[in-house]
Amino acid sequence: MPAIAKLRFHGFRLLLALLTALTALLVWTMPVAAAEAPPTPVAEPSLGRSLDADDISAEKINQFVRAYLQVLALIEGREAELQGAEMEPESQQIQREIEAQAVGLIQAEKLTLQEYLQLLSLTNIDAEFGERVAAQLQEAVQ
Repeated sequence: MPAIAKLRFHGFRLLLALLTALTALLVWTMPVAAAEAPPTPVAEPSLGRSLDADDISAEKINQFVRAYLQVLALIEGREAELQGAEMEPESQQIQREIEAQAVGLIQAEKLTLQEYLQLLSLTNIDAEFGERVAAQLQEAVQ
């Protein structure tokens, strides 16, 4: 792999790791009602505990990449507002708004929050799957 491609790939991996941390932070503070929303039906193999990266279709990866980029843009777009919140209640309100919008973006791509988080986790755990996602991300941002 040429040096520039390696740098780009590692940049995507770092970006994925950072978004994973941000998403986890948002989800941990998510209101229970949003977390318990009924899942959308999915015609994919179960994304349960025994998640096999080889069984995840290219379309499912495309859905994930589209949702991921939208959530990333949302977080980046509201970051200054969140950091500028002067009081804790204001900060919490902005976090709730971001969380609700993020869940809406994920569901608009026909993913459940659980699927999205599992795919995000798998991207960071499974190097081969991470490369598949990084390639899709690279295509999407070009």
